[in-house]
Amino acid sequence: MDVVERADGGDRPTTALGLAEEWRNAAYNCYSSGHKFCREVCPVYQVTRDETYLPTAFHANVVAMEQGLVDIEDVAQDYVSCTMCGGCELRCPNTLFVGDFYRFRTRTVDVVRAVRTLAVDRGVEEPTWAAWNAATDRNRHEPVVQDVSVEVSQAWAAQYDLPRSGSTVLFVDCEAALYRTSLPQSVVWLFDHVGEPLALQPQPWCCGGPAAEMGYADQARRFAEHNVDDWREAGARRIVVLDPHDYISFTEDYPRYFGHSFDFEIVLALDLVAQWIREGRLTPQRPIEARVTYHDPCRLNKRKGIWEAPREILRAIPGLDFVDEDRVTQWSYCSGGGGGLAIARPELTSQLSERRVERARALDVDTLVTACPWAERPLGEAGRRHEMPVIDLLELVALSCGAPVSVPGWLR
Repeated sequence: MDVVERADGGDRPTTALGLAEEWRNAAYNCYSSGHKFCREVCPVYQVTRDETYLPTAFHANVVAMEQGLVDIEDVAQDYVSCTMCGGCELRCPNTLFVGDFYRFRTRTVDVVRAVRTLAVDRGVEEPTWAAWNAATDRNRHEPVVQDVSVEVSQAWAAQYDLPRSGSTVLFVDCEAALYRTSLPQSVVWLFDHVGEPLALQPQPWCCGGPAAEMGYADQARRFAEHNVDDWREAGARRIVVLDPHDYISFTEDYPRYFGHSFDFEIVLALDLVAQWIREGRLTPQRPIEARVTYHDPCRLNKRKGIWEAPREILRAIPGLDFVDEDRVTQWSYCSGGGGGLAIARPELTSQLSERRVERARALDVDTLVTACPWAERPLGEAGRRHEMPVIDLLELVALSCGAPVSVPGWLR
């Protein structure tokens, strides 16, 4: 196989034939049963009805590469519109019916990432992604707002006297640090409320996950190396994360980069809050008079199987009328905020969020709750068009516990 050693750890292919050799088993194990499985669960297909963007086509391209019929330049654009939500992997017969027997499961998300990485290595770049990652490389944070810097990314914490070292360190993703600042403020308040010590990472950089998903593997690895060095310098043993995208990066990518030397405990803030409520350390007391439903973020529900804790939290908030939606039904739901789609195809992201808000409206609720900063922005934009407020789950529980956080006025 044509490979080269790269900074993201291990070898990766340098040619289409090399990629096909690495992923041929995944390609030939595709059932091409898209009409019943991956086609209708794919959020992008729901709005485009374009089978070019389906897993069946992704795997067919790999077979065509192996046969020498196409090269990476011919197919790279086919992979740009995938949100990497993982719904297709769950619905594939390889996962549903035969995965346990054959010890094989569909890995479409990894195939998409491998193709995108090869495309970037070969200079076949999506222009918007190239500009976005160049700006991220310069500023160390994604350009979700203007005038980004490490100092700006920590401005949300100015009102708190947080130490810059400690065994438990909070990592705040770019979107929450720069745009949805009420979220990290809510989490810091909750930690203080239960008496848990918390430190702020001294020099946080972007987790590198978005760069990795868009194919910029070397940049992702450099950012990971900085963050790990920064955690060690701060004396961290436990890293608390707010964002499901960071959680994916820290629990999947970083262990792959660093192997056994990656000895940090990665904790989702949402799981901690659910645990505190369970133990009686945190008790939501202020009634929130609202009728809400919950949007399962793709990277929690579909990618990591985390769906019980958020519902546990919502049911603990007094006054809240929680209209639940089946988490399996939500395998076909997506905000469109992941996988670089909002950068390359913002019109598709807008359509996906519009569909999600419409589904919430059909339940006769007045608020959509989510647990992902990257989902909150596109869902919020769609929600404003339909007078459907969108709020993060941790902001909601902090408000019920008495936190003076900045949230939509009608909840006060």
